[in-house]
Amino acid sequence: MSASHTSSEQPYKPQSHGLAILCAIAFSCGVILLYRLSVLPVSWWLLAALVTAFYSVLAAKSPALRKLALVTGALIAGLAWGAWQAGHQLSQRLPPDLERIPLTVEGYVCDIPAAGSFDSLRFSFCITGWPGGPETGLPGRLRLSWYGGEAKTLAHHRLNLKVVLRRPHGTLNPSGFRYEDWLFRKGYRATGSVRSAESAPTLPCSLHCRYTDSHQALARWVESRFSGASRYPLIASLMIGNRGALESSHWEVLKATGTIHLVAISGLHLGLVALGAGFMARRALLGFPGHRLSEASLRWGIFAVVGASCLAYALASGFTVPTRRALIMVMVATWALMDGLETSPWRSLALAFAIVLALDPFAPLDQGFWLSFSAVAILLVTFSGRLGGSGWLTGLVLAQMAVFVGLWPVLEQFGQGQPIAGLVANLIAIPWVSLIVMPVIIIGGIVVALIPALAEWVIPLMDAVLEGLWWLLLRLSEWQVPVLSSATMPLLLVAASGLLALRLPLPWFPALVVCAVVLWLWPGSDSASSNGRPVNRHVPVPEVRILDVGQGLSVLVRHRREVLLYDTGPAVPGVFSAMESTVLPNLRDLGVRRIDQLVISHSDSDHAGGVGLLLGSLPVGRVIAGEPDALEEVAVPAHVPVESCQREPATLGALELAYWRSPDGVVGNDASCVLVVRHQATEWILPGDISEAVEADFLESLESGAHPSLHRVLLAPHHGSKTSSSAAWVKILEPDHVIYTAGYRHRYGHPHPDVVARYRQIGADALNTACSGGITFRATAGGLEVHEMRHDSPFWIGGAGLTRDQCKIP
Repeated sequence: MSASHTSSEQPYKPQSHGLAILCAIAFSCGVILLYRLSVLPVSWWLLAALVTAFYSVLAAKSPALRKLALVTGALIAGLAWGAWQAGHQLSQRLPPDLERIPLTVEGYVCDIPAAGSFDSLRFSFCITGWPGGPETGLPGRLRLSWYGGEAKTLAHHRLNLKVVLRRPHGTLNPSGFRYEDWLFRKGYRATGSVRSAESAPTLPCSLHCRYTDSHQALARWVESRFSGASRYPLIASLMIGNRGALESSHWEVLKATGTIHLVAISGLHLGLVALGAGFMARRALLGFPGHRLSEASLRWGIFAVVGASCLAYALASGFTVPTRRALIMVMVATWALMDGLETSPWRSLALAFAIVLALDPFAPLDQGFWLSFSAVAILLVTFSGRLGGSGWLTGLVLAQMAVFVGLWPVLEQFGQGQPIAGLVANLIAIPWVSLIVMPVIIIGGIVVALIPALAEWVIPLMDAVLEGLWWLLLRLSEWQVPVLSSATMPLLLVAASGLLALRLPLPWFPALVVCAVVLWLWPGSDSASSNGRPVNRHVPVPEVRILDVGQGLSVLVRHRREVLLYDTGPAVPGVFSAMESTVLPNLRDLGVRRIDQLVISHSDSDHAGGVGLLLGSLPVGRVIAGEPDALEEVAVPAHVPVESCQREPATLGALELAYWRSPDGVVGNDASCVLVVRHQATEWILPGDISEAVEADFLESLESGAHPSLHRVLLAPHHGSKTSSSAAWVKILEPDHVIYTAGYRHRYGHPHPDVVARYRQIGADALNTACSGGITFRATAGGLEVHEMRHDSPFWIGGAGLTRDQCKIP
């Protein structure tokens, strides 16, 4: 009976495990599906769907139907869990009438403050109370900057702050970095600046409050002990996950060499801790006095030690999102090994994937989430069934080649290339960090904590092991090798498919690497080039895109294969560049390979801030500027000629271009190059920052006055400033559309209410990039099409009651 019972039970266990993994995958898909929606699902709809799925499981008579209902229920459960978490976070809102006014908040500093731009300290603040404010519905977490602030005050941890806040807002375009995505992912429901701060030790302190206080105290201890090291920023990053001391020069080197992951406490670091702890635990438990432990007790004892060690290091490292994700993945992998079952590693990966999403349903918004799991999946594909046949050197090279090529398409989805230098850098840096740097950092930190006098011996050792690594990364970052991009991707995939079809005796991923390098070096391999000249994607109808770059300007004009860019957006050196975060990513995704004409209205940083970066990133046929001499001094390399705006008309595809600049000896805003773009019955006027006096000159230059029959789109001069858009300008041009390119609640207050009233009086349709995001005009056969990016925004940006939804032109 027992044998019969056992035999009947044997096939059931793997089947039940398989169904559980299938449900875990379905749950994960449900969470991920949420972020493909433009509207947050209604909660009672999801509840009704869950009840229906549960009833279907109970009522189904067929095992196949029951499994289908279970999987469907898991999918709905994932969607509902993610929607509930997202809805709860979005319910925390700062009312519009509380923006830009002094408020008092109580709470605690919940991360390590870091130095920001303009002599500021940036930190997260977890709120415990809003004195004088509503009791519920207000944000629970803020992102704050304190200009001229004192780190000693923030060290008190629990504080009363006087702050000026605004609701989450950032630029909104089809591609590029979205600040609102980042704020939503991190749980910040308002941002702002600190006016004053005072200690509040009597405020209640929760478990999280006490943990963050302890971690900040640990960061101060590390700084006091190791700040004298020449490589202190790297030591602090690897020891406790404090990356606040890293400067922009560090990030540039790490980005150029594809090694940013080395300074983020993740799977590599926790995996090393797990290996070291497991080795030590096994040695200790095997020598346990009295009697030998059973094999099961030994395994679970090792698992407990590994878990405790990894958790301790994760807590010491700030317990950030990448660290928590890595902790889950390492513990699931360790559990699978310790359990001793012959289970597929793919099941462990699927289980870890589901657990991460259950504990952090916002993870799909984090590119690190996708890169981490993609890298693990690539390694599983590469080494599946061949672990025993690979030596350590062969395995290392194969792993790096596999990850380098395998992550290429993933990085392309995030608008990033794969630096060639990264292959070489990681091939050397990963084993060096794993075998040398991390043991020295961790053991050295423990030694200094136990015996402070040994710091004078430990610090030089840490510097020595990091100095060689950083020297290598510096040299590789200077290596003038292009970044692999999507241009060679189709050919690479074709070649890889050919190799697989022919079943050549080459491992799959090394073959991909060989194909990539050959295609990259092969003359004319760029499918988007013709006779050595990059060719832009064909645009059948004239298109004018006004990119949302905040308080600044950048306009893309395209027709057929010709491209003109008017202004390059704002930039603050070492702090921010709209060209890097917004303009270039959108140009790349739109298939722009070269700029035929670059027109820079004038040399102010909010219009010409990205010129240097653009010229170093894409070929530019002609540069035209309102202030050629000033532009050459601040942004344009000496070998690039800059032409004056005072020139003859030109064409771009079927578009007619007219350039105008004040003939008077003006400088600054009034020297702006005015560009008029015309196509049949449609006209766009891009006037830069001209003032009322120069507006009058422009109106006088019109040969036959403004054509009333034209459908006119006008960019409000100087972002809608009160010094521009005179009554005569508005009346004579009488635009059908007026566009304000202004920052949200910017200190300049653009557009000015008087200017808005003038355009409103003539019936112009007014749009503001601060509300609409990027705005696109297409001159089709059926008329002028206008599209606002906010209509395509996800639910956490364009949802009802949020900033974009309630944004109005004054």
